[in-house]
Amino acid sequence: MIDGRIRGSRVKITGLFPRHPRQVVTESKVLVCSLDPRFRESFGVDSKVYLRHYRHVDAVFSSSIRDLLGAIENGYDIVHLFSPLAPGGLLADSSDVTLLGSELIGNCCERDVKLLWIANENMPDDYVKGFKAAGRPLNLIMTISRNGTKFAGFLEKLLSRISSGETLPSAWAALVPQAEGPWQQDLPGCIFFAGRGDVKLIS
Repeated sequence: MIDGRIRGSRVKITGLFPRHPRQVVTESKVLVCSLDPRFRESFGVDSKVYLRHYRHVDAVFSSSIRDLLGAIENGYDIVHLFSPLAPGGLLADSSDVTLLGSELIGNCCERDVKLLWIANENMPDDYVKGFKAAGRPLNLIMTISRNGTKFAGFLEKLLSRISSGETLPSAWAALVPQAEGPWQQDLPGCIFFAGRGDVKLIS
């Protein structure tokens, strides 16, 4: 296990390589989704990055949590989501319907999502309280700071590696060394839980 402390806008990696069969997914399907129109700019930027690396990308704005869960039912391998969190790690839509982060994780696991990425900035404490991923067969990335335009550059490099067949923990370790240094200024701040470290998400 690699368990680095978050310092400033850096990264934490936990739960590497739990017990599950190795899996190679070809023609991986991607859902880029937002529950809030305030993230329209970042949503557009990230969608374009995914389209450069994957052929099957759906980019949608969901008006409700119900629509989001319905979209996930369509069988995606990667879900890249923009959603503000209420205190305690609750997703909320415009109708004040809420969903605990752990419930979203459970829904993704039921639909065989391999990577769930919360792509907008939220407070670390809300992630810790609301997103319980221990023992779940899912890679989970939770964004604390996008670090401006640095996020898109990091996403580009990461997707280039994993869409070519590199596992996510291997690609992450190559791009995010655990030792502190000036390179940290070029990274977003994220928490990464590797609950399905052996899976390969090929384009």
